[in-house]
Amino acid sequence: MPLNVWILVAAQALAMCTAPFIVFIGSIHGRILAPSPEWATLPVGLVVVGTVLAIKPATWLMERLGRMPVMLLGALMGVLAGLTGGASAWFSSFPMLCLAAVVGGTGLAVVHQYRFAAMESVKPELAGSAAARVLLGGLIAAWLGPEIALLGSAGQGDHPFLEGWLGLGVVQLLAMGVLALGYRSKGELVRETPAGGGRPLKEILRAPVVWTAISGAAIGYAVMSFIMTATPLSMTEMAGHELPDAKRVIQIHIVAMYLPSLISGWLTRVVGIPLMMAGGLLAYLACILLAFSGITFHHYLFALILLGVGWNFLFVGGTTLLPRGYRDEERFRVQGLNDMMVFSSQAVAALSAGAVLTSLGWTGLLLASLPLLLLHAVLMAVWLLHSRKPVAPKPRTD
Repeated sequence: MPLNVWILVAAQALAMCTAPFIVFIGSIHGRILAPSPEWATLPVGLVVVGTVLAIKPATWLMERLGRMPVMLLGALMGVLAGLTGGASAWFSSFPMLCLAAVVGGTGLAVVHQYRFAAMESVKPELAGSAAARVLLGGLIAAWLGPEIALLGSAGQGDHPFLEGWLGLGVVQLLAMGVLALGYRSKGELVRETPAGGGRPLKEILRAPVVWTAISGAAIGYAVMSFIMTATPLSMTEMAGHELPDAKRVIQIHIVAMYLPSLISGWLTRVVGIPLMMAGGLLAYLACILLAFSGITFHHYLFALILLGVGWNFLFVGGTTLLPRGYRDEERFRVQGLNDMMVFSSQAVAALSAGAVLTSLGWTGLLLASLPLLLLHAVLMAVWLLHSRKPVAPKPRTD
């Protein structure tokens, strides 16, 4: 793999820490600061809202300025999120905590573009492997994010999680340094094209392959976020588990999200994207069945491991499939639309998780995930049927 890909792996390991950091302590810190328990998961959901709001501006800027300046700007937003979160802890301010989550989400919108930058730094046949390699940086983030959250007094004392938020800002500053020193725009292999070129978006979206790619990533993220966001509260508030147990489950879950990237890029070439996506759907189904069957530590643990594996197969499959639906000059518009739909779906899932958990309970939340899996299965079937249609012969002119 080119140096650009490995630089992006290292930057992902640092910049992506914002996600597991807030997933782990966002609802817990929210419960401490929020005016009522129903608002506890709001910071976790607002991370995704920040991501959705920033996707369009981020891809617009990348199309005009190039990827490098915008990636540095994204890391800077991560630094600001850490400082704002520290201020929320110092002043015991729930609105500031929510603002920190939104700012952190804007930085993550840029981090999620790393996979496309990696795919554009290699030959087309290695695109899946490049995207998967970048996702491997999430393995370090999975461990590092929650560990940073528990720096100092963690959730105890007069200013809970203050040191953790400040530590997050330092890590984001390190990500800026890695990108500034290592990433080279000249390593991108795509042709430079005028901004706004290519076919109309309406025409691009007529292709079932585009919808299948988007749904793989969007539904994969939505189901994962829906269940994952509710897990710490379900474990600690409903099932009586300790906070360190919830931390361990979330850490191992995020490892399970990214560890399959060692082979998922290879799987896209060997078994094919349809079978890999089908494997992701089966992993999600097994997760729901296992979580439905009990609330012991090991039920949560193994269900969240399956949730992570299913996410990886669907997300890598969808990301690798997406370039089949656009041309070079269309990439920023389609990538931006893809991530807008992916993280809008995740935002809805994360924001609704707390309310659904409170009203329907853990088992009701799990059952509510099933229609989304069915929807992606239907879209996959439409794509496969369409791709196997024989091409009509041209009429004879003699």
